[in-house]
Amino acid sequence: MFTLSGKLIDLFQRRIYPAQVVIKDGRIHAVTETETAEDRYLLPGFVDAHIHIESSMLVPTAFAQIAVVHGTVATVSDPHEIANVNGLAGVQYMIDNSKLSPFKFFFGAPSCVPATAFETAGATLDAAAVETLLQNPDIWYLSELMNYPGVLYGDPEVLAKIAAAKRAGKPVDGHAPGLRGSEAAMYAAAGITTDHECFTLDEALDKIAAGMHILIREGSAAKNYEALAPLLHSHPDRVMFCSDDKHPDELLLHHINGLVKRSLQKGYDLYDVLRAACVHPVLHYKLPVGLLRIGDPADFIVINNLTDFDILQTYIGGELVAENHTCLLPSIPATAINNFKATRKQVADFAIRTSTAAPTIRVIEAIEGQLVTNCLQLPAKVEGGYMVSDTSWGILKIAVINRYEPSAAVATGFIKNFGLQRGAIASTVAHDCHNIIAVGVDDASICAAVNALIDCKGGIAVARSEASVDLLQLPVAGLMSLDSAEEVASAYTHLNSIVRSLGSPLHAPFMTLSFMALLVIPSLKLSDKGLFDGSKFAFTDVEV
Repeated sequence: MFTLSGKLIDLFQRRIYPAQVVIKDGRIHAVTETETAEDRYLLPGFVDAHIHIESSMLVPTAFAQIAVVHGTVATVSDPHEIANVNGLAGVQYMIDNSKLSPFKFFFGAPSCVPATAFETAGATLDAAAVETLLQNPDIWYLSELMNYPGVLYGDPEVLAKIAAAKRAGKPVDGHAPGLRGSEAAMYAAAGITTDHECFTLDEALDKIAAGMHILIREGSAAKNYEALAPLLHSHPDRVMFCSDDKHPDELLLHHINGLVKRSLQKGYDLYDVLRAACVHPVLHYKLPVGLLRIGDPADFIVINNLTDFDILQTYIGGELVAENHTCLLPSIPATAINNFKATRKQVADFAIRTSTAAPTIRVIEAIEGQLVTNCLQLPAKVEGGYMVSDTSWGILKIAVINRYEPSAAVATGFIKNFGLQRGAIASTVAHDCHNIIAVGVDDASICAAVNALIDCKGGIAVARSEASVDLLQLPVAGLMSLDSAEEVASAYTHLNSIVRSLGSPLHAPFMTLSFMALLVIPSLKLSDKGLFDGSKFAFTDVEV
């Protein structure tokens, strides 16, 4: 048993008062209001309301070591990245590793493995598998239902998964970018309770009107905070904060605490902001995370003041896990799990032949800070009967290679706004099936980057040329490293700097690249089976 003194921020009574808090057996034993207290503030810890731990490139125990420094005590974690690679075994890997840490990970049952029938994944989780997962006490909700057309048009398999969640008494997460009006209402009426894909305020308001909760997302690639922050004033009880996908370099700098500081600097109400960061996820998902009430688990943080909001201490279950920007959790060795069968490729595999003298092509337009893309129609550059990258227009070749079948053909297309003037980049982090995805100026560099990943069975790579490739290996499902956050972040930052030296202006080029195969977000993407028109939900040709 021990006692802490400070100014307690009571998010239920919406007041701050000097108090002594007694912690006993990992719980809040007593809270006593006093006349004076130490000059510091006590408040519940932060909860990330939707994140894929895999996107940090860290296994759960290593992720926890960084998150606690930022005052995060829990995450609502969707393991569908590793589930697309390793199926149920991947989900269990995340659960087992997370239990080695006192940090509170709350995993969901992936609802879309694979996300669509238009791509190749390493596993399939049908309605029966999802129902089995939902019976597991370590599974807290049905993860984001990305197949929103399946919801709207009554796909039996999709509806069976929703019904299984309802029978288990567990909430259903949404994923419906751009869905508005009556369609948003239909989606919510099916039982979908949240959405983290809103990229305009009007879209969010439509979904709130339909009864949904909005998760304000600020990740490494998708940054929707500025558009959605007004909801903290207009609908404070219907919002939460999430990062969705957070790469290791940014995770070292900030997590949910960054959104809290930003919101307070903008003048939003302290209690509304902290309820979004601390309370709403706990209540919505019915999580056993403490909120500084008598009897609650002792999950809380200590900060210096309400201006700097500097995290002095983080407690989970009454255990001091971080202090003065230093993690107190031990490093825990982890083992790898993987699923990788692709074999080395030839430069000729990436060539795109044309029989037209001056073809017009469909080009994916990547948009900084967004997961959605545009579909452009632009003139192709042709050399010797083959369509090639045209750096004068910013048009580069993009390729996706099936990692699960050794002899599958390479899918190719074109993309704009990656900005490379030479070389190529490649990754086995490619949502959601995590095949190999690459963008580059010339076929030889693309092939070199891809083969480097095939040789090590997963990671991210930069080819400055055919003969020079830098690499970050990700042996856990081709998604995560076994190293520490600092080591991974350092290697990742180094690769990013190389990409920028090759000409890319993107803030997070690898994160942006990873979403160029995500077919459920419009409008034009590339899977291992070909170019995909998300607005029509059908394949289309590169040449118009």
